[in-house]
Amino acid sequence: MSAPISVKQRLQISRQAMPEQAADERNHNFGEVNLGFTEQLALLEADRCLRCRDPRCINGCPVAVNIPRFIDLLSAGDVAGAAHSLLGDNTLPAVTGRVCPQETQCEAECVRGAKGLPVAIGYLERFVADWARQHADQLPVAKPAPTGKKVAIVGSGPAGLTAAGDLARLGHDVTVFEALHKPGGVLLYGIPEFRLPKQIVDQEVERLKQAGVKIECNVIVGRTYTLPELRAQFDAVFIANGAGLPVFMNVPGENLKGVYSANEYLTRVNLMAAYEFPKADTPVLVGRRVAVVGGGNVAMDSVRTAKRMGAERAFIVYRRGKEELPARLEEVHHAESEGVEFELLTAPVEVLGNAQKWVTGLRCVRMALGEPDASGRRRPVPVAGSEFVIECDQVIVAIGTRANPLLTATCPDLKLNRHGNIEVDERGMTSVPGVFAGGDIVRGAATVILAMGDGKRAAQTIHEYLMPAMTKPVNGEGAAASLCAAVAGDRVHSL
Repeated sequence: MSAPISVKQRLQISRQAMPEQAADERNHNFGEVNLGFTEQLALLEADRCLRCRDPRCINGCPVAVNIPRFIDLLSAGDVAGAAHSLLGDNTLPAVTGRVCPQETQCEAECVRGAKGLPVAIGYLERFVADWARQHADQLPVAKPAPTGKKVAIVGSGPAGLTAAGDLARLGHDVTVFEALHKPGGVLLYGIPEFRLPKQIVDQEVERLKQAGVKIECNVIVGRTYTLPELRAQFDAVFIANGAGLPVFMNVPGENLKGVYSANEYLTRVNLMAAYEFPKADTPVLVGRRVAVVGGGNVAMDSVRTAKRMGAERAFIVYRRGKEELPARLEEVHHAESEGVEFELLTAPVEVLGNAQKWVTGLRCVRMALGEPDASGRRRPVPVAGSEFVIECDQVIVAIGTRANPLLTATCPDLKLNRHGNIEVDERGMTSVPGVFAGGDIVRGAATVILAMGDGKRAAQTIHEYLMPAMTKPVNGEGAAASLCAAVAGDRVHSL
């Protein structure tokens, strides 16, 4: 056994870079950009962890992964132990290791980041999770004693899958209802193959099935079944159907041919494999000059997809500056290196078209940042006389999503806020007893990991609801109250 590494020695180790496909190569394929750590790189990066007595990184993780524990096991060479630890805390670690914004969460709390670069927690999570996928035979799925309680989960996105895994682990009979023909929700239809390979989502779902989770696809709650019908058949229901209704700009010309919502564009390419047309049945317009309106991760996914689909030029059109871009820094860097052009401090005012109603351009106006708005960010203000036109033949709108009323319309007793999102109490329960909700349908469009955090807390509160005798309050306060207080705190920070 090698001698222990001192803190001084740990501080001398530089952060390890993620191997990735070269930009000029990946622009022409849908293969994963980040290639993953080798074992040597992972062990070296794990040795950078300072083993803090009071590790703040856990507080930065919405699903409360015990980060020091799995990194310590990895550093000691016990990859199986690290995998067991990680899987015990996180239902979808191979997903979060790829798409979670660690730089603003766990890594933002890392002590090493105070003077230098934080430990690459996300890269280490991905390494351990990928090892777990490749060595599933060494990580048997536990089969707990059944509780006799049945739980229905609406939606198989990150919140739904997380809740399903945790509830199954607690012994409940769990059935997930998914509207689309494959489980995974936004993980399948919203995130491109080059960021999150679909095989990984399939493998994570398969592990949940092995744990006893049942998944029924092609079931639209609100049409196939109503919410009251589900509630009558199950002891509890968790609504996690996301916020999949696209928001548009409401500018002239937005109904021209060649304008897509990011939802439709990415669903066609990702879930329906339009990039293989005509081998795949689903077509998609391939633009020569593509303008993507928005600055978040969905916008980056859309513009980088357009480049891979064959766009000669692809633009991000965003009304604030680079410092205000809400997308992950890594995604912005990847987009820039792939040749994406950024029209910042720019707002569209009209989509232009020809006599045949096809898009020919995007009329825009330059913006300046004024006083802060309700979000705390400086409000963009139009600059007089600054109009100009971006010549393009395709426009993709990626400015957000909102709640789809299909489900909620079938249950008038379900209390909604003014945005159409479901309201929940401190336990995560809706106005309908026994019906809980979480993820984007409650908080509005947010990140995968925040939805997973909601799913994890929902599983605990549903368990307490179903098994009150087994989950007695401690010191006069139940676990559900403290957990849901954390939900409220997360929601404030995410909006």
